[in-house]
Amino acid sequence: MQVVQFSDPHIDLRFPHRAAALARAVTHVNTLPAGPDAVLITGDCVEHGHPDEYALFQDLLRPLRAPVFIVPGNHDDRAALLTLYPPPAPNLPGFLQYAVDDFPLRLIGLDTHRPGHGGGELDGARLDWLEARLREAPERPTLLFMHHPPVRTGLHVMDGMDLRGREALCDLLLDHPQVLRVVAGHLHMSLTAGFAHTTVMTCPGTDATLHPDLSRPAQLRVQRQPPMCLLHAWTPETGLNSFTQVIAPAPWHPLFDGDRWHDFDPPHGPYLSL
Repeated sequence: MQVVQFSDPHIDLRFPHRAAALARAVTHVNTLPAGPDAVLITGDCVEHGHPDEYALFQDLLRPLRAPVFIVPGNHDDRAALLTLYPPPAPNLPGFLQYAVDDFPLRLIGLDTHRPGHGGGELDGARLDWLEARLREAPERPTLLFMHHPPVRTGLHVMDGMDLRGREALCDLLLDHPQVLRVVAGHLHMSLTAGFAHTTVMTCPGTDATLHPDLSRPAQLRVQRQPPMCLLHAWTPETGLNSFTQVIAPAPWHPLFDGDRWHDFDPPHGPYLSL
């Protein structure tokens, strides 16, 4: 099973390059040699939560050939997303929080939206719902997806918009080893960290990846880098592996066809040999 994760498109009609970036990301997914079984979008779908932004967001996603599962970010309007993307059952009423049981890898989306705040929250009701879902399927490999990562970055600005309830989430997950990965967005950069018994990964944005400057943690200094997505691949033999992919308009080349190696000599790079 393969799952592609996008995050933080921040669609805004004032900035058409963001829509163009999401369109490139959709094309990237549709041209993968093996199409994914599902696409996750971990929040901040649009910039202001306006209806015209969501209309464009929906139009941009329409070409995707895989089902899309969304959780809200701090820039989103939860009520609007609930109308546009009604969650499957089982779900937590009033939240975009739900389990997807259609695949070998169970997907559970957590709604960390905290209205009026840049930071997120997992309160008692949301955590109790999650615990009930995990207890009902303790043997099923599970991936949790959410907007706010439950770890600190060392960047003061980002840590000021962190997740309330992360300690309680950590305690909960210690009792549920079937959770193989926790994936999030929000940071616009790639981060991998240990959490409980598992691993947290954050997905960069579809428009750009930001490079942190940890030598100046009180400032938010960034370097604009190419956009990326995550590809999560699960098999019974390998478990869950997660790959970071640059979203780029480049063709796929056969390097090994199962029987023999093929030369790959890109016009602006060295010969590749493994």
